[in-house]
Amino acid sequence: MKLFLDTANISDIKRLNGLGIVDGVTTNPSWVSRDSKGRSFKAIVQEICEEVKGHVSAEATAIDTEGMVKEAREISSWAQNVVVKLPTTEAGIRALKLLSHEGIKTNMTLVFSANQALLAGKLGATYVSPFIGRLYDAGYDGMQLVRDTVRIFRNYGFETKVLAASFREPREITAAAIAGADVATIRPEQMDQMIRNPFTDAGLKSFLESWEKMGNK
Repeated sequence: MKLFLDTANISDIKRLNGLGIVDGVTTNPSWVSRDSKGRSFKAIVQEICEEVKGHVSAEATAIDTEGMVKEAREISSWAQNVVVKLPTTEAGIRALKLLSHEGIKTNMTLVFSANQALLAGKLGATYVSPFIGRLYDAGYDGMQLVRDTVRIFRNYGFETKVLAASFREPREITAAAIAGADVATIRPEQMDQMIRNPFTDAGLKSFLESWEKMGNK
């Protein structure tokens, strides 16, 4: 499974990318506006693309097909590894059809049903992003959406990757990996939680205390 960071904070991206565990980045308008510090959307995306070798998703904000296509063409010109995020709406599906023919990489976001994922896969999206946490918040089984989407794509040989998103806790990332998701996009603090474990810290503390009792410093 590939791990993407869901953020636009370049400091967090550089820190975690230095560990060799970051395969790409997803951003959204909320992350970008929070971490812009006066810089343009383009400047932020290009800086991230220079830091990370893998795909970097940047979201179009238009809600009509013509606007999405226009934005997507512009965004895709910013770097070789840019992927354009589009909402899985009727307008987004229409835009996807046009952009797929142009070879522009796409990430269909806000996917909440296997039917939506099926349509995006059929039209050649690079990624589909099922939102796990929001489904759980509403009382649905978010992971079942991942399982269903993975199975559908394998049944028909779709090249579209399942990019699981909107995690609430680290164990959901494990569940997505077991379900066969190609990618999980997670916030920096969640990646920190994956790395750290209180039992590891306690075990290390015990080992060091024993070592010091032997007269070693």
